[in-house]
Amino acid sequence: MAKTRTSPKTAVAPPTPPAAQPERFVCVHGHFYQPPRENPWLETVEVQDSAAPYHDWNDRITAECYAPNGASRITDRENKIIRIMNNYARMSFNFGATLLSWLSDFAPRTYRMILDADRSSRLRHAGHGSAIAQNYNHIIMPLANERDARTQIRWGIADFEHRFGRKPEGMWLAETAASRWVLDLMAQEGIKFTILAPHQCARVRPIPQNPGDLAPAPETSIAPSAPAPGSGPVSASGAWTDTPDASVDTTHPYLVRLDQGRSIAVFFYNGPNSRAIAFEGLLNSGEEFGRRLLSGFPLEPNSEPAWLSHVATDGESYGHHHRHGEMALSYTMHWLEDKQHLKVTNYAAFLSRFPPRWEAEIVEDTSWSCAHGVERWRSNCGCNSGGHPGWEQQWRAPLRQALDTLRDAIAPLAEKLSQSIFKDLWAARDAYIRVILDRSRPSTDAFFAQHATHVLSASERVTALELMELQRHAQLMYTSCGWFFDEVSGIETVQVIAYAARVLQLAGRLFGSLGAALEADFLRTLAAAQSNIPEISNGAEAYRRYVTPMKIELEQVGAHYAISSIFRSYPEQGELFCYNVRRLSHQVFTSGRGRVALGRACIESRITEESEEICFAVLHLGDQNLSAAVRRYDSSDPEQVETFEKFSTDVAIAMRRANLPEVIRLIDHLFGSMGYSLLSLFADEQHRILQTILTRTLNEMEDSLRKIYEDHASLLDFLTDTGMPPPPALAVAANYAINSSLRRAIEADPFDAEPVLSLIQRAGSEHITLDAQQFNYLAGQRMKRAMVQLEAAVSGDDSASIALTNAVIIAETLIQLPFEINLWQAQNIWNDLLRRSDKTYWTEQWIEDFRRLGEVMNIHVDQLVTEEGVSAF
Repeated sequence: MAKTRTSPKTAVAPPTPPAAQPERFVCVHGHFYQPPRENPWLETVEVQDSAAPYHDWNDRITAECYAPNGASRITDRENKIIRIMNNYARMSFNFGATLLSWLSDFAPRTYRMILDADRSSRLRHAGHGSAIAQNYNHIIMPLANERDARTQIRWGIADFEHRFGRKPEGMWLAETAASRWVLDLMAQEGIKFTILAPHQCARVRPIPQNPGDLAPAPETSIAPSAPAPGSGPVSASGAWTDTPDASVDTTHPYLVRLDQGRSIAVFFYNGPNSRAIAFEGLLNSGEEFGRRLLSGFPLEPNSEPAWLSHVATDGESYGHHHRHGEMALSYTMHWLEDKQHLKVTNYAAFLSRFPPRWEAEIVEDTSWSCAHGVERWRSNCGCNSGGHPGWEQQWRAPLRQALDTLRDAIAPLAEKLSQSIFKDLWAARDAYIRVILDRSRPSTDAFFAQHATHVLSASERVTALELMELQRHAQLMYTSCGWFFDEVSGIETVQVIAYAARVLQLAGRLFGSLGAALEADFLRTLAAAQSNIPEISNGAEAYRRYVTPMKIELEQVGAHYAISSIFRSYPEQGELFCYNVRRLSHQVFTSGRGRVALGRACIESRITEESEEICFAVLHLGDQNLSAAVRRYDSSDPEQVETFEKFSTDVAIAMRRANLPEVIRLIDHLFGSMGYSLLSLFADEQHRILQTILTRTLNEMEDSLRKIYEDHASLLDFLTDTGMPPPPALAVAANYAINSSLRRAIEADPFDAEPVLSLIQRAGSEHITLDAQQFNYLAGQRMKRAMVQLEAAVSGDDSASIALTNAVIIAETLIQLPFEINLWQAQNIWNDLLRRSDKTYWTEQWIEDFRRLGEVMNIHVDQLVTEEGVSAF
């Protein structure tokens, strides 16, 4: 049944009677986002050494920001924890969809904190959650074509609904880059509001009081509330007032009228206060942060029913850019509510109570981080990171031109090829987000059932999925980070070029020779993107140097599987990155230090469903001396089966005779050559295997240095007593021996406190410099492991008491390290155990030991119990 349309006269909410003293609200918005870092061919983030000791920068920033904001601390004057807060439940926030995808896979506890926070905020704010959506992969929307912009909005909404279980009321635009037509697309999809910078407001006026002057608003519009006469900086006559120099009043929302009666609300954030958070050290003090938010209110009452002091910054300000910034945020919100009696809210809740009484027009094609509009993402406008004086960004225009040309060239080719597969290519693309979110066979089948022209064969399914992946990577290659920084060969720019390379690879498969022509055109344009680094020269060289080696086919996946099978056991069926691997056969022959692995496997992409059988041979002569050969294999061809079986038998005989030259000859005869080595492994496995190979050498070095140290320990003690510095060689041996021994002692299982304490004492007395960063990480992980074991053991039997005693011993030992250690995850588990409703296993001894554990981990137990209202002791 069609819904009855609201008449123009009733589309406007009645005026809100002005209060003598406006209600005051505070809202802090965090834009949490990281550039996508996944290898486009593996769909995973590979190891990044610059993020050490963490695996990659997502991992590191999660530890410094995303996770701490889910369980942030408020401390007393002695720096003991008195309250643990989920900041996300008190603030307004958006997370990039690609970042949330990573968090759900690699940081599930943090991911749950984010989802729990939105549910909690909905309870606090009459159903209005604190989370808002984001255009899918952070492209600069005014620079997109309309079709791509619509897909970005629809994918962002679908991703949000999938994760948060509700429709989003608001949407964050990448870099707050906006234009009127983009806002109109958002309104068409049901988005009620967005957040922009104050300088993006062009002019404002009170909403006309006569409802007949208003155009009809659709059901998704925000019903404006007519202001009282004389409210705001101008009269209620309806005259527009320009807002130069970001002079817009940011304490209330504005209505922006769009096409065909649509509208959207805009909150212009407080610019000076937001800049102070990001760049002026405001997070050094939670109370000062709170007072700055108080300054966002007008000095004198006016006819507005409510005021909103609100700020918007990168969410990474709270913990990553500013250490312990999440604690300043927690304290601020606690201080404002408890001491200032203000209401901390979110945008959706505020908008539901106080619809816009003013309307605004925005400045077209503007953003929050470029003084020249959106030029930072298409020209050498002068905006840069400031880290490389003298560098220019002339490369930005050719990069965008290369991508635009590629996008526009593949569109008609894809449309033509799709006619026999999809009912509507672009409708299928918009719906493909459901497959991206759930790659299971039933999900893919449901997608094809809705959008395919007929029941697809296996080969047609591959073609259809490759068409969709072509479109997905054509979206990803516009991720804004590719233009934000200073150099065409920087990691963020290389990332978007890699997405383009994946588009080109898929185009080659789908469109044949036309794909090669597309790549030639792409590189020709990219060659005009001049690098600031002489040896790089231009974007085309960056492509060849950094992106071409990333490209893989199924054979390279098979080579990785074959080589790593020498060092690890794979199940008969398993996953390798975004591929399924089914082992058909595998044999290993050993002769002295030499080993040969022979086998067959089927490799299948979980993304495109393409598959290939391979056979392989790997020869390992010890350490890094490894060679491998891989070729396609057809198990349905009797001749190939017979040939490989005879080859396997001949290799087995040669290995029994320790005839390695014969083994090499046999491999060369069947495969042609051994074209793969350890360098052919993908980064993570390469690091793991090299570490395995190095372990024996490193152990020998450690044993030698430890022996030198132990043999001369008494001499070193004597030199220390006399104040005479030890010779450099002995000092190096002592430093290395103490650090390596302490590392082993901390990681040992079962844990023994005595050697750890002895080594800490010796390091102090002999002035040994301990690696603070390494031990901070190791100690934190060791304490977390103890708490995880405790969490698993709390079943009421003796093992729980043993695990608790062990956790207390480890904590009391590790806090003796001469620097702060990261107990954040261990403290969270302690707090979770405190909050558990089942406490049947809590004996008097348990309570005493559990209290002791909390105090050792810097928790003010009694105060925290009081603050949280938890019945425990």
